[in-house]
Amino acid sequence: MFNKSNVDEVEGDQRNILLSIISSLRPGSDLSRITLPTFILERKSMLERITNQLSHPDLLLAAHDTEDSLGRFVNVVKWYLSGWHITPKAVKKPLNPVLCEHFSCYWDLPNNTRAYYIAEQTSHHPPKSSYFYMSPENHIRVDGTLIPKSRFLGNSAASIMEGVAYLTFSDRSDMRQQPEVYELTQPNMYARNILIGKLKYELGDHSIVKCPGNDLIADIEFKVKGFISGTYNAIQGTITRQSSGDVLYEISGKWNEVIDIKDMKTGKKSVLFDSSKARPMFPKVRPIEEQDELESRRLWKKVTDALARRDHTTATDEKFAIEDRQRQEAKKREEEGVEWHPRLFKKTNSPLEWIIYKDIDGATPEEQTQQILSITPILEGQKSSSEFDIPPMHQSS
Repeated sequence: MFNKSNVDEVEGDQRNILLSIISSLRPGSDLSRITLPTFILERKSMLERITNQLSHPDLLLAAHDTEDSLGRFVNVVKWYLSGWHITPKAVKKPLNPVLCEHFSCYWDLPNNTRAYYIAEQTSHHPPKSSYFYMSPENHIRVDGTLIPKSRFLGNSAASIMEGVAYLTFSDRSDMRQQPEVYELTQPNMYARNILIGKLKYELGDHSIVKCPGNDLIADIEFKVKGFISGTYNAIQGTITRQSSGDVLYEISGKWNEVIDIKDMKTGKKSVLFDSSKARPMFPKVRPIEEQDELESRRLWKKVTDALARRDHTTATDEKFAIEDRQRQEAKKREEEGVEWHPRLFKKTNSPLEWIIYKDIDGATPEEQTQQILSITPILEGQKSSSEFDIPPMHQSS
């Protein structure tokens, strides 16, 4: 049996194929419509890849349980920065989800509670992945939309990570006596030296964490290495009182190693996060045989199995079959005047664009859990029912 963790390298012949595809592109070209070779693909869909950012739930629980608002904000930043070190060994791109594709999973948390995650591809061109995460017993919720835009930049390729996520602590009140909400944006991702040199993965540009209700903002710069000076994977940032501009903390270090924080009032510097001591907690997913044909792991299983065997011919054929079926379905909808709508998310008048379709408003955590589980199967052994059959298409007016 192949060990998937050992097949993440791009070999010489594969580099030549990649060169032949991208060498004719102009800088700034949109890569989202380019069919890239399967050997650069990660063996998971973007809908599942998003869960990397949620794989330190112990830190999120600790943030929520911090009593003072500033300490809570610092710990939210710590949790937010903790997920970036979880990356493939080599430069890899997650599979592009297709319309109607969805993914669900859950975590058994250290305090004997659970968290649930549901994601769906809510647009294909441009690609938009909408997701929902909630732990009712801990009063924690995340709503997000990720909009990656790929660009060719000469000897680099970029994924410009647009979109936003909102983290809510529903039992914590901000200075306005409203539920405490944090707004999160992502750094961009770069594949360096795709034409010449050794392939390298970098995070770059600014990422923002802010809690307007508590007048706090963190501006974190993921620094890219310069041509002559600098180092890989460095970050530098500040936590600031937004109204006054007073810098409360400085953040520095490497996002894949050790991140330090300095209290500007006391001058004390300490470790905020050390990836070598971190123990990610990955989610639990229902067995393939229980999943429907549009759930990510079942949908892409033939592709990911072939990639694990390094059988790129089969992987390419199976990937083409999935994408061709999507093209045929889009053509049929257009001919029949049918407008497509997501199954699990609904339109919202906010930067998210889409939000989980069911209102999670139960009076107790138990009622909220039942509302979440009624959206789509999440737990092993949970059966589909007609309640899950939300029509994804409607006649255009």
